[in-house]
Amino acid sequence: MPQQRLWFIQQLEPQNSGYNEFSCLQLTGAVNVAILEKSFNEIIKRHESLRTSFETLDGQPVQVIHPTVTLKLPVVDLRNLPPTSQDVEVELLSAEITQKPFDLAFCPLLRVMLLQINEQEHLLLLVTHHIVCDVWSTQVQSQELAGIYEAFSTEKPSPLPELPIQYADYSIWQHQWLQGEREKTQLSYWKQQLADAPTTLSLPTDRQRPPLQSFKGARRHFKLSSRLTDMLRSLSKKQGVTLFMTLLAAFQAQLYRYTAQEDICIGSPIANRNHADIEELIGFFVNTLVLRTDLSGNPSFLELLNRVREVCFGAYSHAELPFERLVGELHPERNLSHNPLFQVMFVLQEDNDKDLVLPGLTLKWLQKHSGRALFDLTLNVVDAKSELWGYWEYNIDLFDASTVERMVGHFTNLLEDVVSQPEKCLSDLTLLTEPERQNLLVNWNNTATDYLQDKCIHELFEEQVEKTPDAVAVVFENQQLSYRELNRRANQLAHYLRSLGVKPEVLVGICVERSSIWSLDC
Repeated sequence: MPQQRLWFIQQLEPQNSGYNEFSCLQLTGAVNVAILEKSFNEIIKRHESLRTSFETLDGQPVQVIHPTVTLKLPVVDLRNLPPTSQDVEVELLSAEITQKPFDLAFCPLLRVMLLQINEQEHLLLLVTHHIVCDVWSTQVQSQELAGIYEAFSTEKPSPLPELPIQYADYSIWQHQWLQGEREKTQLSYWKQQLADAPTTLSLPTDRQRPPLQSFKGARRHFKLSSRLTDMLRSLSKKQGVTLFMTLLAAFQAQLYRYTAQEDICIGSPIANRNHADIEELIGFFVNTLVLRTDLSGNPSFLELLNRVREVCFGAYSHAELPFERLVGELHPERNLSHNPLFQVMFVLQEDNDKDLVLPGLTLKWLQKHSGRALFDLTLNVVDAKSELWGYWEYNIDLFDASTVERMVGHFTNLLEDVVSQPEKCLSDLTLLTEPERQNLLVNWNNTATDYLQDKCIHELFEEQVEKTPDAVAVVFENQQLSYRELNRRANQLAHYLRSLGVKPEVLVGICVERSSIWSLDC
């Protein structure tokens, strides 16, 4: 079911590279390219998913598992380039290998490239289509690569035991599960949970949403102090919730302040590997939960935590239903400009990107971005135990970097406020940074200006009429007057007063409603 949805997306948009999963490993030490290539082919031999293509039969996708597939490892030598040029070339090659679409009818749906920086440093670029992998799979792949490479380097066979099952076995089980009573129970829950849910989240974007998603993205990294991290853990423990729930509630509070929407749906992935036999498989197992939270009544943060806890418990108890099945059953309005059911994602993950140390070689994960974003916004938080860090991934068609920079500051400020005063109502939580407060309260309100001392206000006004006669001078509700029209009506009133005998230096009180100037008839 999940693979079927990705296949359909690829048929609709063959040039779509949004589901290409990119990762980068830094290899420090002497690299044997032939053994590295052989190690990759051993992994492909071990996992049927990496030998699977998707062909079409009667308009439907069919998995074809190939008996053998050989992967070539191209090497690009960057040693003769200066460091700055190397950096540019690495970014260009990373974008090229990531943005090139896969043809799902041909395997492997895996692409690799080795960049040689110097004699002791290489960068290994890996791109896999999401239809055959997920983030967990990337960890499995790197662990196996290290173990196999080490064995092959000493002319030993692969140390890995034979897998008890393959991804195709899981697919058969899932298909059978989708025909059972448990599936019906979970589907009933989600239909009730998401009944009349909002279709979009009205975020204040910098530009209008384009009619077709480009999936072009960027990231803004952040780090929370160990002090704030400890306080968030303490608050979570005291309130009987997980750190995930506390951070999710804070994120939802921030979105509530941006949008004023009291009904918010956020997506969140789960590994969906509930059996030991599938923990070591490479494949598309991850599922997405739609976490819908009621923020009505301007609740306190503590009350919001209680609501989020109930939402999460309900979702986790019904987490096996594939997101794709849910979309198919709910039939949300199909719109190529945004994701169905939610457009904002929240992720909390453990920091599992540990260095892999081999004899004479170290493998280290690098935080390089592929330049894509599947959603409007994704807040990805990494739990590194002593501190929390992460990134905001955003669609550059919608948001400027400066806007997301402010969002990062707002999130940190909001977290600082909730750990110290969690009883505050959402509307009272602090968002603005000090520079923003300075601008709003002081700089932008500094409207003092020097006026000429030898002219009266009506003379200055008449000069402005001469300079900008057609500029808007007065606005009331949906009506407006230009300087020329306002001057005409002011003169009309002046002439009327003179006809009544009003002379210079005589004070005249005028009492009118705000809208009277639009019906002035003297």
